[in-house]
Amino acid sequence: MGPKSVVKLFSVVMAMIVAVAFSDVQAAECPRGTLDKAYCDLDNDLVADLPADRAKWVNPDTIIFSYTPVEDPAVYQKVWDGFVQHMAKVTGKKVVFFPVQSYAAQYEAMRSGRLHIAGVNTGGNPVAVSCAGFVPFAMMAAKDGSFGYEMEIIVPADSAVQTPADLKGKSLAFTSPTSNSGFKAPSAILKAEFGLVADKDFKPSFSGKHDNSILGVANKDYEAAAIANSIMKRMIDRKVIDAAKIRTIYRSQTFPTTGYGHAHNLHPEVVALIKQAFFTFKWEGSDLQKEFKKEGRFVAINHKHDWSVIRKIDAANGVSYACK
Repeated sequence: MGPKSVVKLFSVVMAMIVAVAFSDVQAAECPRGTLDKAYCDLDNDLVADLPADRAKWVNPDTIIFSYTPVEDPAVYQKVWDGFVQHMAKVTGKKVVFFPVQSYAAQYEAMRSGRLHIAGVNTGGNPVAVSCAGFVPFAMMAAKDGSFGYEMEIIVPADSAVQTPADLKGKSLAFTSPTSNSGFKAPSAILKAEFGLVADKDFKPSFSGKHDNSILGVANKDYEAAAIANSIMKRMIDRKVIDAAKIRTIYRSQTFPTTGYGHAHNLHPEVVALIKQAFFTFKWEGSDLQKEFKKEGRFVAINHKHDWSVIRKIDAANGVSYACK
C-alpha cells in the first residue's frame, strides 16, 4: 500500500469513527453555532459534520463540480476541463462541470444535493458553510505556499477622485452582498477609515459580478467600484480590459481567495479521492496555470482559522448567516 493509499484509508477511517462516536449525541439536539438546523457541529470546527446515519451518506455516480460565478462561465468551463478529467481519473467517476450564474444558485444547488464540489468566493464561504453544508478544504496558492488577493477600489483613469474620501456624494458599484471584496470589506473599510456610509454619503449599486464592475469602470459606466484585484489582473492578462483605463485609489490587506470544498454528506471514501485529486493535480502546462498565473498548486485550508478575518468583517457589518 503506497503513501497516498494510506492517507486515503486514514481519512476514511477517521471520518467513520467521528460519525459513529457522535451518533448518540446527534440523535438529540446538537450544537451548530451559525449552521442551519439541518446540520450539526459537534467538533466545533465551524463546519457541518458528516451525518451519523450512514444511510444519508451520498456516493454519486456522477460528481458535479462548480466554480464561483465571477466571470464568463464558458471561459471557465474550458479552464477547468483538464482538472475535471484528472478528478474523473482519480475518483473513477464521471465528473461534470456545472456553470452557475449566481452565488445564491450555487449555494442552493449544494444544499439540495445537486452539487457535490464547489469553489466558493471568499465572502460567500461563511454563508455556504452555514446554509448549504459546504465543507471547504483547499485553496489555490503559489508554489511557495503564499496565497490571497486584495480588495481594490477603482475609478476611471481620468477621474477626479483621488482617495476614497472623494467618493462622498458620488456613486460606487458593489458586486453582490455575499462578496467579501465586492461588498463586505469595502463597506466596513469605508465606514471605519473614511466615515462613509452607503445611501448616506454615497450611492451604492450592485453589478452582480466582479467583471461587470471592472468593465463598468473601464467604460465609465460606474464612477467607482470595489473589486477583487485577482480577477482584474486576469482580465487585463486576457486583454478583456485596458489597464490604462483604470486607476486604483485604495488597496486592502491580503484576504484568502476562493475556497474549494465538498458537500457535508458526501461519502468519506469519495471525499478522500476528491482531496487526492486536488492535491495531486499537476499545474505545469495546464489551462489552470495559464489562467491563474500566480498560482501553482492547491493547499489545505482550515475554515475556522483561515476565514477568521472574513467573519470579523461580517461582524463589523452586522452580517448574520441567516438561511432562507
